[in-house]
Amino acid sequence: MAEKLQQVSDIFNQLCTEVDLTKKSYQVALISICFNPIFWNIVARTEYTTHFLTKLAGGPKKGCYLLAATIFSLGIFRDYLYEQALREQVTSDLLTGDQFKYLGYLFFGLGNLFVLTSMYALGITGTYLGDYFGILMDERVTGFPFNVLDNPMYVGSTLSFLGTALYFGKPAGLFATLVVHLLYSIALKFEEPFTAEIYAKREAKRNGKKAE
Repeated sequence: MAEKLQQVSDIFNQLCTEVDLTKKSYQVALISICFNPIFWNIVARTEYTTHFLTKLAGGPKKGCYLLAATIFSLGIFRDYLYEQALREQVTSDLLTGDQFKYLGYLFFGLGNLFVLTSMYALGITGTYLGDYFGILMDERVTGFPFNVLDNPMYVGSTLSFLGTALYFGKPAGLFATLVVHLLYSIALKFEEPFTAEIYAKREAKRNGKKAE
């Protein structure tokens, strides 16, 4: 048992030493990864209280579409920075071989499946924080992939990062994936209660009207 633990420790230490945090491209990629969820949460909360995007775009749906286009563009740019940064990082001997490439394909494909099917099930406004614009869904989506995961968009995005890291055999990619997972976990701590509050207010209004 002690020998196995030592082997795991040695592997972990080697992978850590192969992450070059001094590379500017990697630093920029990590900043982009951190920036995106912070950005959309701040903007969405600001929209909910001030309706500034609704006023700017000329309506809640147009405002939501504007935010959706912005978030989508930032996501594409983040993914580009991530891939470019990985190309400058060390390829680990521990992550080379066809099995890792196959795993990379598997996780990347599975991740995109979760993301794309989530977007299809929710629509643009459901995907891109339409709740904050007052565009609420009639009922909770319970079909795939929401019947297997609570937050398939975030899980899918994390798996895509993991798949890319394994495909290229980059320990730096594994570290970035951990950062993505951590940030999404924190984002959910803010998003889920706030979204629940939005829908609770709608139900309270409905019940109040019924009582009248």
